[in-house]
Amino acid sequence: MEKRPERHSNEEILGLLDENVREWCIRRLDGRLTPPQRMAVPLIHERKNVLICSPTGSGKTLSAFLAIIDDLFVRARAGALEDSVYCLYVSPLKSLANDIHKNLSQPLDGIAGIARERGIDHTPLRHAIRHGDVSRADKTKMARKPPHILNITPETLGILLNSPKFRESLRTVRWVVVDEIHSLAGSKRGVHLSVSLERLEELVKENDGGFTRIGCSATIEPLAEVGRFLVGAGREVEIVDTRFAREFDLQLLCPVPDLIETTPEDLARHLYVTIHRLVQEHSNTLVFTNTRNGAERILYNLRARYPEWYTEENTGCHHGSMGTDGRLSVEERLKSGRVKVVTTSTSLELGVDMPHVDLVLQVGSPKSVAALLQRVGRAGHRLGEVVKGRIVVLDRDELVECAVMLREGQNGFVDRIHIPENCLDVLAQHVFGMALDGETRIQGMLEVVRRSYCYRDLEEEDLMSVVRYLAGEYAGLEERRIYAKIWHDEEEGTVRKRGRNARMIYFQNSGTIPDEFSCDVLTRDGVFAGNLDEKYLERMNKGDVFVLGGRRYRFAYRRGGKLYVDPTTDRPTIPSWFSEKLPLSFDLGLHVLRFKEMMLRAMETAVTEEIVVNLLADYPIDENSARSICAIFEQQVLYMGDEAVPTLKRIVVEEQVDRENHRRLYYFMTNYGLRFNDGFSRIVAFTIARDVTTNVSVGISDTGFLVSIPLEKQADPARILRGIRADECNEILKEAVGDTQLLKRVFRINAARSFMILRNYMGRRRSARRQQVSADMLISFAKRLDGFAVMRETYREVIDDRFEAENIRRIVDGIGAGEIEVVLTRAASPSPLAFGIATLGVSDAVYAQDKLSMLREFQRRVMSSIDGEAAA
Repeated sequence: MEKRPERHSNEEILGLLDENVREWCIRRLDGRLTPPQRMAVPLIHERKNVLICSPTGSGKTLSAFLAIIDDLFVRARAGALEDSVYCLYVSPLKSLANDIHKNLSQPLDGIAGIARERGIDHTPLRHAIRHGDVSRADKTKMARKPPHILNITPETLGILLNSPKFRESLRTVRWVVVDEIHSLAGSKRGVHLSVSLERLEELVKENDGGFTRIGCSATIEPLAEVGRFLVGAGREVEIVDTRFAREFDLQLLCPVPDLIETTPEDLARHLYVTIHRLVQEHSNTLVFTNTRNGAERILYNLRARYPEWYTEENTGCHHGSMGTDGRLSVEERLKSGRVKVVTTSTSLELGVDMPHVDLVLQVGSPKSVAALLQRVGRAGHRLGEVVKGRIVVLDRDELVECAVMLREGQNGFVDRIHIPENCLDVLAQHVFGMALDGETRIQGMLEVVRRSYCYRDLEEEDLMSVVRYLAGEYAGLEERRIYAKIWHDEEEGTVRKRGRNARMIYFQNSGTIPDEFSCDVLTRDGVFAGNLDEKYLERMNKGDVFVLGGRRYRFAYRRGGKLYVDPTTDRPTIPSWFSEKLPLSFDLGLHVLRFKEMMLRAMETAVTEEIVVNLLADYPIDENSARSICAIFEQQVLYMGDEAVPTLKRIVVEEQVDRENHRRLYYFMTNYGLRFNDGFSRIVAFTIARDVTTNVSVGISDTGFLVSIPLEKQADPARILRGIRADECNEILKEAVGDTQLLKRVFRINAARSFMILRNYMGRRRSARRQQVSADMLISFAKRLDGFAVMRETYREVIDDRFEAENIRRIVDGIGAGEIEVVLTRAASPSPLAFGIATLGVSDAVYAQDKLSMLREFQRRVMSSIDGEAAA
């Protein structure tokens, strides 16, 4: 149950604080507190659980810590502060922990200085960081004399709960602050943390009763559910919602009047003219792209095109593939305002305090309102400053979604996150961890785990399947060197650790962040072609064609870390950006469909100029964007008619004949986003392949997906969509992904999380490539085991988390009930709204000329058809 609190005055807040803390607030903050501080501090003072949701730069951190520091300082003055941990600060990033450590030093040192001025003697408040980069010597020192405030990552908390030397110091924890909760709640890192907090609660309860939970988040929805995720089942949480307490200045920019009738060179020139102009108009600019390669490319072009303005000294690039030293150097220069512009992919969404950034520039769509607000929130970092953001779009499909995204973001809409539930691999880690504590009753373990929001509905049989696996109760496990980790006493209903190395195995192999690797690509006659990110393989099936190093290859098979291919001249079926592609959120997709419906209505009663004027008045877009959007819809309707526009109540399937490649093509225009279309396309392709008994090729995008069959075959897409039942979707998906690279990769990651494949053992580290070789040998065995936890979790993660099966069932129900109609259209060439799907195989900057040539030819055919009908 959540509550929404009132905002208090500055005087009321200051009146709650110790005189020295109050004086620091007056000196440092002029006695003026921000909206989240005025709402959150009294609640934390009363030891209530609080979720603070407010934009970057609004004082979230001090909102969380002010009442805690005050309480600790009062204890310190009274001499009641022990050498133990009172507050845990959990952050997803090491860099964020480092920032908070520095930011905590200011109030702690400032308050201590004020106390010295007044001759007040007190125990110094200590704070420290503990994560993977901290030296063994510092960890030993920390165990001897624990800090009062400890900064950790979620993984570190899992380790500390099973660390005999440090565990006792956690019994005194009174507050846990979970920062950037929006980046944790939707992942297995968050699931792992939620159970760790319940295990910590058990430890603290043995002392004198629980701790207060404080969550800090940027823009996120649904707030109530995230609040329940923070506090666990059966506890109350207060929601401090000041997400839109800042003023936003957002706009969509299209660098050219027509994104099709331009050359790649001209488009690039206009893009960099636009970026250069914006950067020069501001002091410090942060440029986000959607890929690491894009971040590198934009910085390279700025330096090459404008060498007198951009040098290595006043610019930088920041992404996850860079070395630690390089990233830290860019971060420090960004924090101090010593760079004119920094380009990045996603790595600077969190974790770095950047007070000098006054413009965020996003190249391409960020794909969700939450990501947009998180990124642009890095600008105008202080409360009262305007958050200034610009999106530059180079793709016609993204014009509409970005226009809608900016409008909805300004109106307060935020996409929902998906919180994983009942993850059996994470459960395996905690069952093993709890068994290390000594003989543990399974029923008590179940009660603790069920208090986590992520496991509130966990069936006892699910827990037992994990226990049976960890106890080695499946025939054939030991033969494959998968040894039992725990003893299971079935009569007593207890578990305990097994083997001398159990604790070492747990410490060295726990955590949920997967290892990753690059695959070597070889032709079947042994010629090396290059490397591919393993994520790229998730969509790849036998026969798929992709581009690498300027050449096209057909996927034949994979052996461990090697991909075997055949050279081909066929059209690519998987675009080369696929592994880094951000997915359009399902919720934003629904808003885009609503916009398309609105455009249809507007075109019935208004001429183009009126619609352009209305778009410019209602949406934060420039004139190029408004006119391009109008052109797309006018051409679509003139070419195919009103019913060829997908809406909330209509899915359009466009059929075409590709005689050159001897294929029949079906473009399913859904607009529900990449995750949805990935799963739904597999259901549709599986059903078509079964009905028509033929091989099927599939390509997916945010706006829809392509299904291709031999020309001599004929499918009935409308009948097939209407025939799919929601209660059959999971089983169809399970069968459809049964032998895919996606399933094999997810199985390997879950097998490592579940200690089935050990990443580290006896001082030796097994690479992700070697882990995948082991997984490929184990997966067939795992599939044969009845109810085997690791295999069940693999299917659950793929279907529920990767494919958003809940949303698929929602749409399938709508089709079945007649609430969503399916319209089949036929055309000689793709319609404007299908252009993006039709060019999937060449959607990459390297092949921009190929893509543009295709788009121009499609556009020529559309306009020729429209002109022909007008003449007739």
